[in-house]
Amino acid sequence: MSERLSEREAPGAHSRLTELTLDELLNQARQFYATPEISAVTDDTRWKQVRADIEDSGTYEHSQEELLIGAKLAWRNHARCTGRYSWRSLILNDARDARTAEEVAHRCFEHLRISTNGGKLRPVITVFRQRIPGSPDIRIANPQLIRYAGYDSAARVVGDPLHRELTRQAENAGWKGTGGAFDILPLLISVAGDDLEAFDVPADAVLEVPITHPRHPCITDLGLRWHANPAISNMCLEVGGIQYTCAPFSGWYVSSEIGARNLSDTDRYDQLPAIAEGMGLDIRHNDSLWRDRALVELNAAVIHSYKESGVYIVDHHTASAQFVAHIEREHRCERAVPADWSWVNPPISPSTTPTFHRSYDAPDFELRPNFIKQPDLLSKT
Repeated sequence: MSERLSEREAPGAHSRLTELTLDELLNQARQFYATPEISAVTDDTRWKQVRADIEDSGTYEHSQEELLIGAKLAWRNHARCTGRYSWRSLILNDARDARTAEEVAHRCFEHLRISTNGGKLRPVITVFRQRIPGSPDIRIANPQLIRYAGYDSAARVVGDPLHRELTRQAENAGWKGTGGAFDILPLLISVAGDDLEAFDVPADAVLEVPITHPRHPCITDLGLRWHANPAISNMCLEVGGIQYTCAPFSGWYVSSEIGARNLSDTDRYDQLPAIAEGMGLDIRHNDSLWRDRALVELNAAVIHSYKESGVYIVDHHTASAQFVAHIEREHRCERAVPADWSWVNPPISPSTTPTFHRSYDAPDFELRPNFIKQPDLLSKT
């Protein structure tokens, strides 16, 4: 599961959260219970019960088994994720009994502990109660459970510029950071439309990796680090017409997400000029390819550092090969694999990977179950 899903919009269509009519809910539920994975563990009696519940109350509830299968299928169906090779291994943390913001926060911290697993990361989804039609429900403002603060200053942003607004909202909710480059933001949670509440992420729920390089001390000397667990927390899980607006899910990082985006993008930590200068490269002229050379070494540092720290990470070549293997396996099962070409190719050396030189089944952003975009919670504050 790629952290890009939570951060950026690529051009083109993207499925978005909408209110479902009763007929749409019935139709999606019928399709869900007709899928081979669900029909293998249920019978027609179950579908009749679901239909009756919808007609009587306008909704229904999934069993734990149905919810886990639905979450797995949502992962398998998501056109912008390259990690779908492992969709069968997803673990469910059922948190539908959580009611208060504090309970939600504690279950999110539980998610981090279970999925981080001391560095041997496991794919986990934590699902909170389903959306009540016409009413606000549980939401997490943070795009991921672990994000770094971004502080405005006169000269430049200290920390992650992407999260300046999230940082301001956290401060408005009573949080105070140290002003450092890698301050972990609190979770900002709203339940049933209430104001955002801030909850500090406990130290034992966070595993961070210091970024070092075995041959270039200039990279080590920058004091960079990154967290182990990319736990996406701002998307909606939709299964059989039921919408779970709070359903954090996580797998593991592809190294290029950190080295070729988070730490190197000019609107993020923008570390390439400092690395190039430290390596003695000529940064005055583009044709010296100083950005490319610095980018490769930064990515090498990320891979080296995670391995040294015993934290699982996958490089972009391996991730691309795994995705192609996933496609071939799915095609053998006579299933289409919708894929957004611009998202399944890595941000570094894409033409050297097997995902670059092929076409894909067209993305179907209306395919369900799926993870879907929902309105930015901060835009309403």
